[in-house]
Amino acid sequence: MSSITRRAMVALASLTAMGLAATAASADEIKTIEPGKLTIGMNGDMPMTQVKDGVLSGTDGELMIYVAKKLGLEPVIVQMDWAALIEATKQGKVDVMHGAMGWIEPRTKIMNLSDPIYYFGTLLAQKTANNYHSFEDMKGRSVGTVTGFTLVPELKAVEGIGEVKLYDTSDGVMQDLVAGRLDMAILDPPLVQWGIVQHPEWDLKQVPLDPMPDKYPIMSTKYNVIFGVTKDHKALEEAISKVIMEDIWPNCVNVKTMANYGMGDKAWFVPPDPNPRLNIDRAADYKAPTGDHCF
Repeated sequence: MSSITRRAMVALASLTAMGLAATAASADEIKTIEPGKLTIGMNGDMPMTQVKDGVLSGTDGELMIYVAKKLGLEPVIVQMDWAALIEATKQGKVDVMHGAMGWIEPRTKIMNLSDPIYYFGTLLAQKTANNYHSFEDMKGRSVGTVTGFTLVPELKAVEGIGEVKLYDTSDGVMQDLVAGRLDMAILDPPLVQWGIVQHPEWDLKQVPLDPMPDKYPIMSTKYNVIFGVTKDHKALEEAISKVIMEDIWPNCVNVKTMANYGMGDKAWFVPPDPNPRLNIDRAADYKAPTGDHCF
């Protein structure tokens, strides 16, 4: 794991307790569905998001609450499956959605996408006895993922793939992978890592998928993990991004938060190069944040 120390954890607690004043913009200046409130969509997949005792937590959840408090907005949590979350955000029924949400260009056309909170590439979840790591390894084998994930059309098009099984929830995918009804699965890497840490008896591991960007660009990219904001609320996205860029990254809030969930490795905080956002929803000279100074 990373070199995050106990003193750093204490510092994060102090930072969270003392740093609640709005820094990016006041609640009165930000348009939301309900004035003074932030309607947050999530699907409850840990370690990214969960509601426990009425409080949103998880890697992404804690960062979302951190941002809401910085903006002086009261969090209102709405839970639904991933495909429904996309539609709800697109239709303006929630202000923001989150949970290991990767940046892709098509999403820029239906919602505003914040600056990143961390990064990840495509990993193949599998039994520890296996070593699947390529598109070639999918030939004749079953691969599971979740309905609504952006990689689904591309996954179905993998040459020779045995079967693509789609599930409503990540839990369903994990259950079948553990039971041996799937050869491999593509899910949010933090979720699988959390399962591996919590349940070593599942006998699972994750292996990076060898990229083939010319044939499978979506599954070959490293993702900016972002918050998706409904299209009409551009000022809200800008305010959220300001907290991310001027507070969360400089103060290593994301690194410390994710370390609490077993994801303190530096790889989560290294941006893609080249960055696919350039000249699309970020300027050509945009510099993606990194966590180098946190290690």
